[in-house]
Order: sequence, then structure tokens, then C-alpha cells
Amino acid sequence: MLAVDAGNSKTDVALVAADGRVLGAARGGGFQPPTVGIGPAVAVVAEIVARAAADAGFDIAAGDGAPLAAYTSACLANADLPVEEQRLEAAVHERGWAHTTRVANDTFAILRAGVDEPRGVAVVCGAGINCVGMLPDGRTARFPAIGKISGDWGGGSGLADEALWYAARAEDGRGVPTELARTLPAHFGLGSMYALIEALHLEHLAPERKYELTPVLFATSDAGDAVARSILARQAEEIAALAAVALGRLDLLDEEADVVLGGGVMTARNPYLMDTLADALTARAPKARTRVVTAPPVLGAALLGLDQLAAPPQAHAVLRAHYG
Repeated sequence: MLAVDAGNSKTDVALVAADGRVLGAARGGGFQPPTVGIGPAVAVVAEIVARAAADAGFDIAAGDGAPLAAYTSACLANADLPVEEQRLEAAVHERGWAHTTRVANDTFAILRAGVDEPRGVAVVCGAGINCVGMLPDGRTARFPAIGKISGDWGGGSGLADEALWYAARAEDGRGVPTELARTLPAHFGLGSMYALIEALHLEHLAPERKYELTPVLFATSDAGDAVARSILARQAEEIAALAAVALGRLDLLDEEADVVLGGGVMTARNPYLMDTLADALTARAPKARTRVVTAPPVLGAALLGLDQLAAPPQAHAVLRAHYG
């Protein structure tokens, strides 16, 4: 079975035996079909698949044309809508890596990596925010998760934008005072929000450096700043709302169920955010059990593949042991 977890910044591939042993693995660049197109994006994955196969002792180029695996389980970033999953699935299957191919949004990999069976809900809060849920019978819950137009708020990018908004208004007098007006520019060695605004607007600071501000927001909250804490409180409410709606769609609100938390915002385990989230989720879904998953998402993609192949529990255990 071929497992693929392709995120915006990196792609992991693993070739897994039916008994759960990882035969070969490789890592490469990010998967960005909106930027480069589906064909070139899948070509990036193809190079990584070839290296994973070589790690397992197979030379795809010198092969007889037979599929490398029985099943490809590919969890891909930018597969946000069912129609996008279908297009990407066709492009991946065309590569001929396996007899059967299944493409899913990469949030499903996070979810499956964090649960003992395919049952529960995951909220991923990384650069953006997304939520999915699944049941053993194949039913799922999901959201478009393509930004503000689909009702989303938060994630590292959203938190940085919100912190900048409050800090700018605090400095020029339109908003309430907040230490963010000092801590955000200070992170870049700048003396004012005006200087930071200018640096970002004129791209003296690379746009992606904005993501560095989320840890600064956390630290400012830890120091007791009320505005920073209000931003994190809203993030907690958004995460709880997503999880509760997904649990409700799967009829899990009245049962014990796992809510898996993934992405950099969650794995940072900021105390105020985590405590506020616990309270918000208890109010909406009292029986939910939260857990932060730090295992590599390719584990989840591989477990989804083993689920489809009806592999025995021992195979799942061997695979989990490999990834610690």
C-alpha cells in the first residue's frame, strides 16, 4: 500500500506492507496545484514516490509496468471540495502506482493518526483552519475550509492578521491599548507598528514572515494582555464550534468521541488557548475527549489505507510502532 501525505510545504510518502511494516519512505517538496497546476503538482509527488520505492528496493523506471502497490491512500492539501478530490484522484490514479486509488483532504490524515479506529473529529489549526469527521461505516463530515468566503476564521495566518489589526489601531488611537503594539514590531527589531506596517506592505519583510507573529501573540497573552487573550478566546470558540457541528452531523454529540487537534497552533499547546478551548468544548459537547496529535500525518494516510485493505489490528499496531 502506498501512503501519501502531501501538504503545502512538504510531502511524505511511505510504501507499507500488508502487515504494517514500512518498506520504504521519502520526503520532498510541497503540493500546490492552485499555484502550479494539477499535473506539475502530481509530478512533484511522483518524484518522491520513486524515491520511496527505491528505498524499498524497487526501481519504478526499470519495472515491467505493473502497479507498485494494491492501493494508494493519498491525503492531499488543496483537496478542499469533493470535486477537487475527484480531479486529484484521477490525476494520481493515472500515474499507475496502484490498482486502486483514494484521495482525501489532508485533514483526514491528521484525524486517522489520532484515533484508534476511524471514528471521531479532527480540527486542524495550522496556517489555516479545517475540520473533518468520520465513522467506521464510511460517513464523513466536512467543511469547505477555503477561507473567509466559507465562514472560516483563525489559524496561524488569521491570528497574525488579527493581532496586527488590534496593534495598529492601538498605536494610532482608534483602538484599545495592547502590548501587541510593542511586541509585534519588536520581534522584527522595529520600534513601532508604523514601521512594521511599512515593512510588510513594501515587502521589506517577506510576506511569509507574518507567520512568526503567532508565537508572539501567545507570549503576549501569557503575559496577561487582555487583547491578546481575547483573540485566543475567539480562536477557541471557533475550534469548539467546528468540532461540535461535525460531531452533531455524525450523531456523536451524545456519545464519547475523540476530538483530535492538529497543526502548529494546536501543537504549541498554549495554556490559555487550551484551557479556554476545553471550557468551550465542554459547553458544546460534554462527552468529547480532546487529544493533540503530533504523529506525522503520513501515518494517518497509511492507516486509512490499511482500513480499506481490511488489515488485521496487528498491522495497525506495527505501523504505529514504526512512527513512535
